[in-house]
Amino acid sequence: MPSRMTVYRILVRHGLVEPGVRRRKRSDYKRWQRDRPMQLWQMDIVGGVMLVDPVTGELAEAKVVTSVDDHSRYCVIASVVQRATGRAICAAFVRALQRFGVPEEVLTDNGKQFTDRFGHGGEVLFDRICRENGIAHRLTQPASPTTTGKVERFDQTLRRELLDDCGAFESIGAAQAALDAWVQEYNSVRPHQALDMQSPGDRFTPVPEQERDVLGLRVPGVLGLVPQQRPAPAEQESAEPVAAVPELPDQEPVGHLPVEHGGPVEFERVVPASGNLQVAGKQFWLGPARSGLTVTFWADTQVIHLLIAGSRIKSVRSHLSVADLAQLAARGGRAAGPSPLPAGDGAAFEVDRTVNNHGLVGLGGRQVRRARLRTTSERGWRRPRNASTQAQPQWLGNGHQAL
Repeated sequence: MPSRMTVYRILVRHGLVEPGVRRRKRSDYKRWQRDRPMQLWQMDIVGGVMLVDPVTGELAEAKVVTSVDDHSRYCVIASVVQRATGRAICAAFVRALQRFGVPEEVLTDNGKQFTDRFGHGGEVLFDRICRENGIAHRLTQPASPTTTGKVERFDQTLRRELLDDCGAFESIGAAQAALDAWVQEYNSVRPHQALDMQSPGDRFTPVPEQERDVLGLRVPGVLGLVPQQRPAPAEQESAEPVAAVPELPDQEPVGHLPVEHGGPVEFERVVPASGNLQVAGKQFWLGPARSGLTVTFWADTQVIHLLIAGSRIKSVRSHLSVADLAQLAARGGRAAGPSPLPAGDGAAFEVDRTVNNHGLVGLGGRQVRRARLRTTSERGWRRPRNASTQAQPQWLGNGHQAL
């Protein structure tokens, strides 16, 4: 006699019953957590804040920009905005950077406020802030809310404990005041089960102020003026403007310079789950460990540089033509700045290479025999006893070509 599952599969195959959606077991999910605070922030946008016009009684919904520290669950951003525009999201993000310092990474979903991953592939304002401040921006896979599970759980708690029962607010300011009071209790008083009943504030430590002063914070000029929120009706005439993110005097304008014909181009791409990124018919292997990270490409007809959070991770010979660069610029690229490679100016560079079994060393795309390397005592180099071992660092002066 056939089993129950065999009968079920036969009925599904012939279209006699609708297949049920199998829910994943709780054990299928892998829990992960960063080792230290300020390593990763998870960020999201949640609705449910109702505003009421006391004159007309009209209701409108505002949004809350939320972010929690992955290690401690400490809420670093809880900002009420009338509209969840990219500029309003970035203003809340910059205020948190000024208050707590710059995290190593930020994890978000694929909302258009955070990325143009599914648009033209250009750089949005949020990506620009991350790039200029050395923050690695990670993106989740589509329809994967469990990846940002900590901030999603925070949003659920926020709705259940505050938004579902607080009613409508008369202004953004009133909603923000109620939210601030709730966040203060959440961070400092409320025990957290995942933290062994500690509060998030017990495990959170911001970046030291001395370190923040040394590194500084780059803020795009477009955030010099934050959109003013709607004040309470009784305070319409006397309300002061909402505090704006200070504009740095040496900031560039928000617009990008036009791309010169055949000139270098910068553009962004997101590493897929496979770790194999493809651009203009060529694959760039970055590894699954970098899945979801935003990579900045600096490309011309000679070389392509790949950067993450402002740090160069790979440089390869370019396969792009002038027409390819123009096409990339039309799809969200921009005029590139100076090359990420350090200027030589005749200086010497110290590099490490491994001598292969044939006595050759790869330098600058060329195979160099070990005997051709400087062996005089003035450079202090000794021939390795075993050709397959690691060569000592070589000082390559003007007489050698090395990249």
